[in-house]
Amino acid sequence: MTAKPAIIIIDDEAQIRKILKISLESSGYKIIEAETGKDGILQTATNHPQLVILDLGLPDQDGFTVLKEIREWTNIPVIILSVRNSEDDIVKALEAGADDYIIKPFNTSELIARIKANLRRSQITIDSSIITNGELKIDLTARMIFKNDVEIKLTNLEYLLLDLFFKNIGKVLTHNFILKEVWGPGYTENSQYLRVFVGQIRKKIEDDYSTPKYITTESGVGYRMRPVNLQEKK
Repeated sequence: MTAKPAIIIIDDEAQIRKILKISLESSGYKIIEAETGKDGILQTATNHPQLVILDLGLPDQDGFTVLKEIREWTNIPVIILSVRNSEDDIVKALEAGADDYIIKPFNTSELIARIKANLRRSQITIDSSIITNGELKIDLTARMIFKNDVEIKLTNLEYLLLDLFFKNIGKVLTHNFILKEVWGPGYTENSQYLRVFVGQIRKKIEDDYSTPKYITTESGVGYRMRPVNLQEKK
């Protein structure tokens, strides 16, 4: 019998933990609860969960501190679930290592969908330097990208962008992070560069670039390469 994926909920609101526990256990997950940052870090280190749901407003320490400590020794997905809804807080959390950010009050169905997407991303493995996502495939050794096994002709910068997206499938990447990784620290304010290149890439990889299936926009924050199941193809 396959073990249930374990999720740790680090939140000081008992009612939130209760709602999440009921919903997530009925969806097939094992739930571990922690109401303080210190206990959340301990539970994460002890139980080795597959995912963490983290509130930012904890009674003993800020959620950003908890996130930083967790990121020192594990890369498991962390979803921020917080009442804080400012763009600055969202960007700060993502740049600190969070994989996703959901604002309270939240839709349980959306949260479960995000959990599934992040768990799929965390299970993606690189086999002989090949990563596959839906109809797309990247060969990291040959520095080539294919759609339905047909090579897509790319400029060097377009390849570097897609390389970054493939290595972070399912994860929201902020504008600043992408610009710094691909163009360098001096370009973090030049988000117009990014819009142009993402637009060019979409025209090459998407069936309909006006309604992208692979690279989606996270409004005001950045972009995400979605894990695509071939069954989604129309």
